[in-house]
Amino acid sequence: MPTFKVFLLLFSPRAGWESIKRSGYGALQVFALHSVPFALIPPVCGYLGTTRTGWSLGLDRPVRLTGDSALQIAVLYYGALLVAVLSVAWAVYWMARTYGAKQSFASGLVLSTMTATPLFLVGFAQLVPELWLNLVLGLPALAWTIALFFSGVSIMLDIPPERGFLLACAVLAFGLVALVAMIAVTVLLWGHGLAPAFA
Repeated sequence: MPTFKVFLLLFSPRAGWESIKRSGYGALQVFALHSVPFALIPPVCGYLGTTRTGWSLGLDRPVRLTGDSALQIAVLYYGALLVAVLSVAWAVYWMARTYGAKQSFASGLVLSTMTATPLFLVGFAQLVPELWLNLVLGLPALAWTIALFFSGVSIMLDIPPERGFLLACAVLAFGLVALVAMIAVTVLLWGHGLAPAFA
């Protein structure tokens, strides 16, 4: 997928979505050439940030993770990002018929993959893993991701904007439930010995 289409989508969403739809990218092509490499940004930057830079809790010395612990978390983080993209694509595919959209997993995967781009790119902020910085940069990226999703649903699935809005709301609700489930799984894993180890 050409980089200029990604930037077109970020800065001119409607034109970007229409260009992506006309290009007719396949599901495997978009997932392999966009999701797989872009999803590496947050885990790699998170690994470097937590092992090299560390974060401050008002102490003299920054808090850091051990390399092994950070690597384990980064691998799980990468897997969770890819599963999240596939899950949103599946949710779009599953709900599409209810809202009168053409039911295509490829369209749902292109939609979820391209929509996640701002969240992938804001992963660079994890090079400096300070909570305030990641919130200041992450919340606008999350808002932009949601806006991209809402603007792209009706274009990618060939439905009227009113139905697209309802479908996007339903998928967003699915995403929030999945997020809560992921937090619960994280707590369970930490409770069973997969907690981070500090350097």
